[in-house]
Amino acid sequence: MQRIRLRYTKRGRLRFTSHRDFQRAFERALRRAEVPMAYSAGFTPHPKVSYANAAPTGTGSEAEYLEIALTAARDPERLRALLDESMPVGLDIIDAVEARTSGLADRLTASVWELRLVGVDPADAERAVLAFNSAEVVEVQRMAKNGLRTFDARPAVVQLETHSEAADRPTDQPCAILRLVVRHVTPAVRPDDVLSGLRAVADLAPPVPAAVTRLAQGLFDEETGAVTDPLAPDREAAEAFTTADATAAAKASA
Repeated sequence: MQRIRLRYTKRGRLRFTSHRDFQRAFERALRRAEVPMAYSAGFTPHPKVSYANAAPTGTGSEAEYLEIALTAARDPERLRALLDESMPVGLDIIDAVEARTSGLADRLTASVWELRLVGVDPADAERAVLAFNSAEVVEVQRMAKNGLRTFDARPAVVQLETHSEAADRPTDQPCAILRLVVRHVTPAVRPDDVLSGLRAVADLAPPVPAAVTRLAQGLFDEETGAVTDPLAPDREAAEAFTTADATAAAKASA
């Protein structure tokens, strides 16, 4: 059985796609692309697809991940292209590797987010970010299944800073851009929790909902502060395997 790991996006209007909506679209794409899927056992077999840490509905993403199991081997890049052709524009399959290591979900320990705050002056955002970063505790509230929950959002935030706006931005109103790096902890701290925290510590309240996009997710490097590519270990393992095969073939022909 071959396992393939895929990276996909949620762009534009498709950021409002729920995780269940994506699952349905992806399973249709698997059928259209005639992917030789492995299925679960039991009375209601379903394709063996494992999703990892999906972004909340309403947020965009450049770094969502899943893994599929196949009954016959396929070239990862060819499979990626076929699936991408079968998916709606905005739900794009942008990367694929053969799974040669274990624990993809264990390598998703942090995310990098961009928050665009239309109508917020960058100077006001800078002051709010400074107040957030200076605070030892930032208590926020979120409605959970068991009612309103209060928790400290500050420890999960590794980095929060303002960024310059793009050169092609509209000039008729201010827009502050924040870059956020947050650890995946329990309870999960989401971008909207950080926005609630900015409101709590600095009374920063955007006049319109923030446009939130996940730029990356992966293993957090404690030394560099970077969020690394979670598919890199599989690529490295594939390269090592190819090199070993080439060396063995050379020795056999010598």
